[in-house]
Amino acid sequence: MTTRQQAAASTPQNLLLLALRLRTFVALILVLAYFSFMAPNFLTGANAVIVTKHVALNALLAIGMTFVIITGGIDLSVGSIVGLCAMVAGWLVLNGVDTGLGYTIWFNTYEIVALTLAVGIGVGFVNGLLITRLNVAPFIATLGTLYIARGAALLSSGGRTFPNLGGSEEFGTTSFPLIGTASVLGLPVMVWLLVVVALAAHYVSRRTPLGRHIYAVGGNERGAALSGVKVNRVKLFVYMFSGFCAALVGIIIASQLQAAHPATGETFELNAIAAAVLGGTSMSGGRGRVLGTIIGAFVIGILSDGLIMMGVSSFWQTVIKGVVIVLAVVIDQAQSRLQARVALAQEASANR
Repeated sequence: MTTRQQAAASTPQNLLLLALRLRTFVALILVLAYFSFMAPNFLTGANAVIVTKHVALNALLAIGMTFVIITGGIDLSVGSIVGLCAMVAGWLVLNGVDTGLGYTIWFNTYEIVALTLAVGIGVGFVNGLLITRLNVAPFIATLGTLYIARGAALLSSGGRTFPNLGGSEEFGTTSFPLIGTASVLGLPVMVWLLVVVALAAHYVSRRTPLGRHIYAVGGNERGAALSGVKVNRVKLFVYMFSGFCAALVGIIIASQLQAAHPATGETFELNAIAAAVLGGTSMSGGRGRVLGTIIGAFVIGILSDGLIMMGVSSFWQTVIKGVVIVLAVVIDQAQSRLQARVALAQEASANR
């Protein structure tokens, strides 16, 4: 076969590969078009704000999950970290910290946010230690912390809700509800938080040595270690970052509802994984982008809200989300195989 014939033969493969890479954007257009037709009120301004709020929460979780999956890991504990951190924030707003010496330490809103984020990062640090120091498989390590964090959330209140988190002027916590309810320049604060985290994550992943190391660990961990990459430190970072994102979501939910419940965040890890994988993050590691994950989060969010507006049963919604995850993984595997085939064809053409 001549070089020209090889180029002609590879053109359909290149077009198919391009289509697979753009699958998330295509899926977004399709779900928007479908629900706009099937649910006439779907494209209203009020519904767009609601969808954007839902997407912001899922996207924040999914950004952290993306970094973890790129390294070849998985974090099943993010939903439980959301619930635990919501309870921590609620406890600090309502009860402060009893020193046992006859007085209670109260914190203002900024301090409560910082302490709650520290808890999420701490759980992520434990995940990282289990995986890097004790060589526990990521699936098992984060499954264990899923139960531990959820149990701790339940124990913190005996399974009850922390209500009335409006805050107190005396302790400077009246601004706590604003995190989840206020708007700046017409956009909810949670959306601005998503923008900040997404831009920071994009910069780290595409413009810094740490970002290159994250991809290197996922692409070939042994090769990365031999080239001088501190693999354990990279893994610690991604799990701590995932914990940070989950803690931020827990704070936002507790603020938005002005209440904290220990069951907050249940199954959130499934939506985060679905958004990351649908956005092009490879479950085998080494490939993924923050922008793709955000688009994937929009697809999941629009799908969820559209099904609700159409009156679809929550049971069927769960089934559909499961199908979406499976299809995303299948398509990802097909893309990997096609990329390898195209690369081989290009290499053979170059050697002629």
